[in-house]
Amino acid sequence: MAVKKILISQNAPRVTTQYESVTEKFGVEFTFKPFFRTEPLSAREFRTQKINIPDYTGIIFSSRHSIDAFFALCEEIRYKVPETLKYFCTSELVAMYLQKHIVYRKRKIFYGNGTPESVVSLIFPKHKAEKLLLTTSDSSGNETLARLLEAQNLDFNTAILVKSVSCDMSGEDLHSYDMIVFYNPADVRSLQENFPGFTQGDIRFVSYGKGVVHAMEGAGLTITVKAPTPEAPSTAKAIELYLESL
Repeated sequence: MAVKKILISQNAPRVTTQYESVTEKFGVEFTFKPFFRTEPLSAREFRTQKINIPDYTGIIFSSRHSIDAFFALCEEIRYKVPETLKYFCTSELVAMYLQKHIVYRKRKIFYGNGTPESVVSLIFPKHKAEKLLLTTSDSSGNETLARLLEAQNLDFNTAILVKSVSCDMSGEDLHSYDMIVFYNPADVRSLQENFPGFTQGDIRFVSYGKGVVHAMEGAGLTITVKAPTPEAPSTAKAIELYLESL
């Protein structure tokens, strides 16, 4: 069957050049619609993890959502974040976002190049004495980074600060699409919550990232295209190569 309509389970990116190129080449139509949204945990929800924020001297951030959630939580529990707290961020983009909440130049902020390995290299061995809080969401546990921290015997705990909430998809006819792209296990959970008893039929699914593959397979979904790969580092490129193969 030909592929004409493709659903991307995210908001439309600022730059859509890659998708426009695929549209021009194959005549496909892309629709962007997130399957879930992220919300910060309340203080009550956070307390169930039995983590005392003042115990930690360093905090690891991999997303802007976690940064917003952390400072909102501190405000809710009336905890004044000390200037001595050290911030370890996965990338410069994440680190720069801290300016929304703190005076950047007065804090100890370190950032990597986007890889878990680069973050660990910031911490070990120079900051190995720190007690670290690794921030995560309920749909992305930073498992690789956690394993690397453990391998260096660093003192850390993992804290979920952000939760995923399924969007209302009741008005969407998924079978009107020939292909659907999933990026996150929360996409799969939203699918199951919105469409109990969902059957895949002729829909071709694309997975982006290793994290979502397990969830999709566990839900009984057949994955037609897996990305990223060396040949297809982006979703648009993976779809383009697939369409060329038909």
